[in-house]
Amino acid sequence: MLDVSHLSRSYADFKAVDDVSFSVGNGEIVGLLGHNGAGKTTVMKMLTGFLEPDSGSVTIAGKSLATRLKEVQRELGYLPENLPVYPEMTIADYLDYAARLKGISSKEKQSEISRVVRETDLAEKFINPIATLSRGYRQRVGVAQALLGKPRLLIMDEPTNGLDPTQTEQMRQLLRNIAQDATVILSTHIMQEVEALCDRVLMLSGGQLVLDERLTDLQSSGQLKIDTSLDHQMMKKILAGIEGAGLQSESEEMQGVFTYSLNLNPHFEYRSVSAAIAAAIAAAGGDLYSLHVARRDLEGLFREVNLTQTNNSAEVADAA
Repeated sequence: MLDVSHLSRSYADFKAVDDVSFSVGNGEIVGLLGHNGAGKTTVMKMLTGFLEPDSGSVTIAGKSLATRLKEVQRELGYLPENLPVYPEMTIADYLDYAARLKGISSKEKQSEISRVVRETDLAEKFINPIATLSRGYRQRVGVAQALLGKPRLLIMDEPTNGLDPTQTEQMRQLLRNIAQDATVILSTHIMQEVEALCDRVLMLSGGQLVLDERLTDLQSSGQLKIDTSLDHQMMKKILAGIEGAGLQSESEEMQGVFTYSLNLNPHFEYRSVSAAIAAAIAAAGGDLYSLHVARRDLEGLFREVNLTQTNNSAEVADAA
């Protein structure tokens, strides 16, 4: 659906985006992460055709953004972080204006506006001037204009900004529904948003793409956590007969419960290893209170990747 090849963009002497390449398939929800100044907004603006890259190319649904800009933009929906809305307009007028800008025909315009108003729950304020709306309602107006025309690629910068918890969950469900027929790129600082919605994570640091991984792979620590009544000696004996798991650490007994961390061999499927451990504990007459794969904390990983990148950049600068 989306192919980005060697994309670069500078502002004077500052290189905001440096040789970024990635591909996104149809139906994926991809989280675009990075600290302020990492290059996220510049990448998104180049994907929409708002900015031209210094080098590189963007292809959407097989069409080059450089040579078929207007045609491609009709298939895009974009919510910038700070949407420029016209405060004197009503929601009705603004969405009518946005629909005309997108080239939606007069025949389809009314049904499209009705659809996005329903999906973003704006009917109650439909004829109100935008100047009178709360931040949350303005955000929903921005999302509504991005949804007009049923875009094949939806690019959202902080889509739940200003929404209350109920509205946030509604927005998440809306994005899941959209992803059934389209591709969604989501930029956010809220890691819970990424964990709740995204299939994959792209992470930028210093204008470079430093990580491109499936979310499930990122979250997997390669460790099993076990709480059982079996003591250290029995547990070591059990694990000696099970391939794929090695004891990494053990804790002292707390009220008859021993806690263990096991390293999983990546060549073994964790479900089969877990089943073998559970069966062995039961056969040994032990009680199994908990057995689960430990998940990596996404915020911790985000800090770790950026710290590594910062240290690498410092080493390069020192060497120079």
